[in-house]
Amino acid sequence: MAKLTRDEFISSLKEMTLLEIKELVDAMKEEFGVDPSAVAVAAPAAGDATDAAPSTVTVSIAEAGAAKVAVIKVVKEITGLGLKESKDIVDNNGVVKENISTSEADEIKAKLEEAGATVEVK
Repeated sequence: MAKLTRDEFISSLKEMTLLEIKELVDAMKEEFGVDPSAVAVAAPAAGDATDAAPSTVTVSIAEAGAAKVAVIKVVKEITGLGLKESKDIVDNNGVVKENISTSEADEIKAKLEEAGATVEVK
């Protein structure tokens, strides 16, 4: 039997029903003694933990800069807080948003830096 390429294998999976795929997974468990779904989950953990980027980050202001009013306006827009609460965050070099995706953090960082702030992403 000829060896299937990855694309050929995926194409054949697309033609199968869910029941057929489940039977295939069960057959792989029996044949190889390994649950394919467990291998897929364990594979990223096998790498060095320091190589993986965090899934969520916190954006905080390190320094408001010269255009403090502009930074306050951006913080107000991002957080949805009132003017006083936004000013307190800027004055105290506080956290703008926590537990957000890295892509959202990059967008927020760009807006704040454009307004003149120095931003930390942790």
